Amino acid sequence: MRTAALSEVCHIAMGQAPRGASYNNDGDGYPLLAGAGDFGEDSPKPSKFTTEPSKLSAPGDILLCVRATIGDLNWSDKEYCLGRGVAGLRPKNGDLDRNYLWRWLSFARPELEKRGRGSTFKQVSRKDIADLEIVLPESAKEQRRIASILDKGDAIRRKRRKLATLADDLLKSAYVHTVGYLSPDYYAWTPQRIEQIAEGKKGSMRTGPFGSALLHSEFVDEGVAVLGIDNAVQNCFAWDERRFITKEKYEELKRYRVFPRDVLITIMGTTGRSAVVPDDIPEAITTKHLATITCDLQKVLPEFLSFAIHSDPQIIRQIEKANKGAIMDGLNLSIIRKLEINVPPLEKQENFVRALRILMRVKEQSGSSHTGGDELLASLSQRAFHGEI
Repeated sequence: MRTAALSEVCHIAMGQAPRGASYNNDGDGYPLLAGAGDFGEDSPKPSKFTTEPSKLSAPGDILLCVRATIGDLNWSDKEYCLGRGVAGLRPKNGDLDRNYLWRWLSFARPELEKRGRGSTFKQVSRKDIADLEIVLPESAKEQRRIASILDKGDAIRRKRRKLATLADDLLKSAYVHTVGYLSPDYYAWTPQRIEQIAEGKKGSMRTGPFGSALLHSEFVDEGVAVLGIDNAVQNCFAWDERRFITKEKYEELKRYRVFPRDVLITIMGTTGRSAVVPDDIPEAITTKHLATITCDLQKVLPEFLSFAIHSDPQIIRQIEKANKGAIMDGLNLSIIRKLEINVPPLEKQENFVRALRILMRVKEQSGSSHTGGDELLASLSQRAFHGEI
């Protein structure tokens, strides 16, 4: 393999904004690509047209977003007017395969993003793109082979994402039809405030320590675990960053302890996400960014309640109403305590939770959740462009 500046092997056409008076929404003239917002999944989906095109792409060009969302890619399936947020790239000759160039640009995106400059939004110049060092196998045949492998990896990633989306859609449908507002028995179930279905003891609903009670400087490399937003933000429990406090510090804060099957709710930053604490949780407390509910298991299953908090439109509507007029949306225990939910019989809840566990297991086994597919493709690309496949 050899390397070359991208400008040596590729034509780079930077977009230019047409005169504003030439814009229209009537389909008159050329479709205008202003930026990543005009990119579709497989081909562009522009909303504006111009009768005075500045720079034009040709069918087969690779379209690269160069402003704001730097690095997004699309194929030019016909002529488009390239606005300031888009560049068109085209191999200079048969020595560079188009599909290989696409795959390499995807791989080089982090490097291109680093070159972005600007205060309102980042953008890259033609020089930033031209100076990128592209890795080139000597033959176009080898480029096509590598691109084909990465195409297959990308197809797997897309299927995993689709599976995750389908599983999530099925879960929401199962919820509303079995234990939610579309269930035939929904209005026969007694509405209860969340504080009524928490365990009937002091501290069954709590947040983590506030203020100077727990400082970031008090975290240590091992000891008693401290749970934060990252453990619940995916709407399922996940270990991400590990934080600990000493056993001595824990003795001061053990009233904030979490227990297996407690429900966690994010109340700062990204609010309204929820997860259930697993059965094998070690001794742990939470930060102030989480609210914790210990459920009365004779009334409500934690998995049902957690899903309802982050997905039930009736609960989401109550939260939005409680926040109306507030300077900043947020959650606190006062709001959470008063949220009302029609609580189905435990048998109905158990049916839903069985479906929930099956679908979550499918997502985990396929690696479809969150960034698994992206990480797989990134790893495959890394090996491909270092001559390891």
